Order: sequence, then C-alpha cells, then structure tokens
Amino acid sequence: SAGIGLVYLVLYTYQLKILPQFVYDIVTLQFAPIWFRILLPTTLGAALLLIAVNRIGTNLLAPFIHPEADVVESLYDFNMQGRGPHIVAIGGGTGMPNLLRGLSSYTRNITAIVTVADDGGSSGRLRKQLGLLPPGDFRNNIAALSRDEALMTQLLQYRFGGSVSGEGSEDLQGHPFGNLLLAALTGIAGSFDEALLTAERVLAMRGRVLPSTLDDVTLVADVTVDSDAGPVTMRVSGESNIPKSSGKVETVALEPAGVKAYPAALKAILKADLVVIGPGSLYTSILPNLLVPDLSDALRYTRAKKVYVNNLATQPGETDNYTVAQHVEAILRHVPADCIDLVLANDNFSVPAEVGGGKTVFVQLAPPAEIRMITADLVDEERPWRHDTGKLARAVMNLLQ
Repeated sequence: SAGIGLVYLVLYTYQLKILPQFVYDIVTLQFAPIWFRILLPTTLGAALLLIAVNRIGTNLLAPFIHPEADVVESLYDFNMQGRGPHIVAIGGGTGMPNLLRGLSSYTRNITAIVTVADDGGSSGRLRKQLGLLPPGDFRNNIAALSRDEALMTQLLQYRFGGSVSGEGSEDLQGHPFGNLLLAALTGIAGSFDEALLTAERVLAMRGRVLPSTLDDVTLVADVTVDSDAGPVTMRVSGESNIPKSSGKVETVALEPAGVKAYPAALKAILKADLVVIGPGSLYTSILPNLLVPDLSDALRYTRAKKVYVNNLATQPGETDNYTVAQHVEAILRHVPADCIDLVLANDNFSVPAEVGGGKTVFVQLAPPAEIRMITADLVDEERPWRHDTGKLARAVMNLLQ
C-alpha cells in the first residue's frame, strides 16, 4: 500500500510539473530496460519484507530461546515437544524431578501428580501456620519443569538462613524461597491449585504439577517393631515419623479415608498415553497418591500403559532389604493389580556402593509374580542411589514404542 501511494505521488507531482524531469527519470528508472524496472523494486521489497519479519520473529522469540540455540532449531524442538505424548508421573520426593527433567526433552505434555501428605520441615511448618497444602514436593517438580531449569532450581531451592522478627511476622529460618512463593501465590490467587496454575504461567513451565487431592490428609502406618514380648504392631501418624519408627512398615492409609481426587489429575490420567508411577519413597511418596480412591480407579480404567519405576536403592526405615518383588507386593497390598502393567528396574550393579560418599544398597532383581518386569541401566554413576536423568527418560520413552 505504501509503494502504491508513493507511485501515485510521483506521477501526480510529475503531471503538475513540480517534479523535475531528471528526477522523474531517475526515480522511475527510465534509463533501464522494462524488465529491470519490474525486477529491482520487486526483489528489494521482498528482501526488506523478509528482513523485517525475521527481526520481528527474533525479538518476539528472544525470551524463549537459549542464547546458544539456533532460532529455527528452537522453534522445531518447541513444536515437536508440543506434539509429544501425554505422560503422567505420579509420586513425590526427590525421585520424580529427575524423571521430569529428562522427559521434558521429549515432550511438553507432562503432568506431575504429587502427594499432599508431607508434614516435615518447611512444608510442615507452613502447613501448620498457614493451613497450606505442603509445598515442598511441588516446589521440586516445578523447578524441574521450568524453562530455565538450572536458574530456577537455584532460586526456588534457596533457603533463608536468617530470620525476620517483629509483630505478626514469622521466622524465615530454613524456608526455601519456592515454598514461600507458593504460599504468596496462594494468598494472591485464593487457592493452592490456582497458585500452581499461576506458577505454571509465570515460570513458563514445560508441563503441569497437580496435587492428588486438595483435602488436608495425614498419612498413618501400621509398623511392626520388635520388643521383649515379641513383635508388636503400632500405629504411627505423620509422613515424617514413619521412617523414624525403626520397624517394618506393614500398611499405610490416609486419614480421613475416602478423600476426593483433584479432578484435573483424574482427567490427565484418563487422557494419558503413558502413566509413570515413581521413582520415589515407596510408603511416603508413591502410595499416598494411590490411596486416593478416585485416583486408583482412574489408573484401572485409563487406556494408558502404566509403569512402576522401582527405586535403585533401598531406603532406611521404609524398604530395608527389599527386592523389586517386595516393592511391588507392598503396592499390591494397597491397590488392585491392574493399576500397574509393567515394572521398570535397574540392572546395572557395577558402580561401587561408596561412590559419591554414600553406602548405596541396590534393590535386587527378584521379579514380581504378577507383573512383567523390564530392566535397563538406569543408574547415575556419580550418585548411584539416584536414577540418571537421561537413561531413565530414554527407557520410559522406549515403552511407548
């Protein structure tokens, strides 16, 4: 339109004899053949248009592209990840962020469903003081799914070392920034689930983090301990107290019983192409989710393949000397067998137990009786008690094939 207007201006001023002849000849390229007069403006206009579109696109995409990445390659990856499979991960603790971090390289259609039974540390304090759902496990998984994962992990995991005192103030000692951020967003948005949605937008997350239930629940366990009179079973209340009970965990339950699942979590499970249960603490991270009746029902009826990722190492106070079969048996004592289709377990035991400064006790490969087991090298060779992010993600994605 601007070009047409300019042409009319030149012709009008030339007809009024305002524009000198020699200027008119230069502007209209009278000295050149007709094909050149057509080709030059067309080529120049197209080039300017492409440069403008490229600059606009680069400026718009700059906040979403890594400085070392090519624009076209970044757009392609973003588009392909958006078309990736819908994967739901169920658990909590420190195991699930490793899984999410790896899966985010393949797809952005990730939903993490997290337990709300945590009552220890900063999460427990905020839960008591503010009536907030425990934010700790949510914080860890939000950091793993954030676009700038390395920076956001440092920010969200930053723990305050000092305190703020004064009338109406609470001690900040030991609180991670991410927990306080979720507490603030809950106050602004009006509810914890809305706070999670706000965090998803603000942090440009490559997936969603959802609670298994919005109800205030307490995890209780029946634990068998040795006494002078023989084995005694006692009831332990509180997720943080169960590993400290120095006994064998028999069963766990939620109080109150029969809580309702978060609807968005049920919808994600029913839409999923693959559901991954774990990795994470068996009794205190994984089972509290599966004990929500609606959620276990959704697992039974979803068309998705359901895989349980067995822990690499036994966990003191929860799964001492457990094999893969015993992990699965513990789950099946609480939920129907059709909640799990496959078990994925580590088969690399070559890393010395002392590597990384720990004393790793690997879970041994005793296959469960009722469910098919698949094995792969999943171990992080620098921290053998944890799954390697890349190995675990590749093994999980291979299950879709």
